[in-house]
Amino acid sequence: MVQLSLGEIALLTVASATVVALYKIWPLISRPYTTSIRNLPGPPNPSWFFGQMKVINAEENSVPQERWAEEYGPVTMYKGFLNLDRLWTIDPRALNHILTHSGDYQKPEGARRNLARILGEGVLFTEGEQHRQQRRIMNPAFGPAQIRELTSVFVDKAKDLRNMWDTQIRGNASPARIDVLSGLSKMTLDVIGLAGFNYRFDSLNPSGKPNELNQAFQEIFDPSPNFTLWMLLKNFFPILDIFPDERSRRLDHAQAVMRRIGTQLIQEKKAQIAREAAESKTGGLERKDVVGRDLLTLLLKANMATDIPDNQRLSDEDVLAQVPTFLVAGHETTSTATTWCLYALTQAFDVQKKLRDELFMIQTDTPTMDELNSLPYLDAVVRETLRIHSPVPTTIRVATKDDVIPVSEPFVDRFGKVQDTIRISKGTPIVIPILAMNRSKKLWGEDAFEFKPERWENPPEAISGIPGVWGHILSFLGGPRACIGYRFSLVEMKALIFTLVRAFEFELAVDRSDVYKKTSIVQRPLLHSAPEQGGQMPLLAKRFKRVQ
Repeated sequence: MVQLSLGEIALLTVASATVVALYKIWPLISRPYTTSIRNLPGPPNPSWFFGQMKVINAEENSVPQERWAEEYGPVTMYKGFLNLDRLWTIDPRALNHILTHSGDYQKPEGARRNLARILGEGVLFTEGEQHRQQRRIMNPAFGPAQIRELTSVFVDKAKDLRNMWDTQIRGNASPARIDVLSGLSKMTLDVIGLAGFNYRFDSLNPSGKPNELNQAFQEIFDPSPNFTLWMLLKNFFPILDIFPDERSRRLDHAQAVMRRIGTQLIQEKKAQIAREAAESKTGGLERKDVVGRDLLTLLLKANMATDIPDNQRLSDEDVLAQVPTFLVAGHETTSTATTWCLYALTQAFDVQKKLRDELFMIQTDTPTMDELNSLPYLDAVVRETLRIHSPVPTTIRVATKDDVIPVSEPFVDRFGKVQDTIRISKGTPIVIPILAMNRSKKLWGEDAFEFKPERWENPPEAISGIPGVWGHILSFLGGPRACIGYRFSLVEMKALIFTLVRAFEFELAVDRSDVYKKTSIVQRPLLHSAPEQGGQMPLLAKRFKRVQ
């Protein structure tokens, strides 16, 4: 038996580590010289290491890329970290191809790992057959009939928020300064607690104790941390996670809180469903028996149905992974979108008045889903908000194979040649420009950046090619991975706007130039004058006095 000295062992260890490092780094070094998109037009690269990422991070989301599109055209390439090429396009046909071929264009490994760090391996994380299996089980819980049942939850909690703000106004000089982002975030957390799990977070209760789950969300979505080199290195080299930093510790704590609460909820629900099945005449559940109000009960009942093949059933771990997904996706996006809606109404008092006049056409303060959906100007305001203030401004995919992407019209590459397709190499990252697509002047006209709900009375024909699942906008994506909960979000948002705009008149409490957006999964508002305070949207609110 050969005996190795300590020196030889150390040398072998260093050699092995070098081989692994080269294996990891070599594709990063070689790809810029072999990728198929190196012929695409785009801006000059300011840094081999950072690429354009410092430029992008220094401005609001999508602004630099929109500037490059003006100069170089709708199909561009720019450098990311370590000189890696990224495809960015607002060509509708190209995006339709990418979104509808979800097996060929998946979330990158780093993005999936970051999602799993926060949410676990839920429907936002999974790919391929596992994703299709999860969607099959979950789809019935998000149908129109189920959302109709949940509308009263949305309205009741919207009224709770209205009453909380009314108390603040009565206790202060009118108008009162209110951070609407904070209140809306608490309201949507209460909604997803009841509508998602029949669980009372009670975060709108002013005398209640601080809610640990709401605090966990504040840590996840805090937009104030700046990008660091350490964050970049950990994204490329996951082994560095063994050295935790402050942000990773906060994320781990937030996930632990969500997992603990999720496990408790699932155990309670399964026990309840088992009791109901035992008491039923048949002694079991079938898919036709899947009724209930909250999403988790519907999901568990569908998954426990006796007429579902075992190979289509979700594991307990898969079900648990959906809980933080429900909590985050059903909470933060709607509260952020409604915050930007109220902001937009402060910048267009004529719109605010016109909307309020329409809302009072409904003779009750507890509208049904059908009544909310019958209001055309409310629908236009919601559409316009989600168009111009999309909560999630971008997402990313990576090509899992070499492919040829069709385009709507030919473009000129960086060598002056006309191209009628985009050739893509396996492993190439592709940015899905949700916000940029929603406000493209080529599609929407020269006023694309303006908040104009009236545009929906006669929308431009060009937007018919946008491959979104709803409303000819990309805010809920499209294709097999389109947002499963978009109906839930829309009706909840309408219930909020209906209740709050009927009750209050809003104006901005700070100068417009003080407000800016920072993206941390969602686009949250911050103030230049107080960035250290994190996300906030201070509005002045006063009770609306209706003249009969």
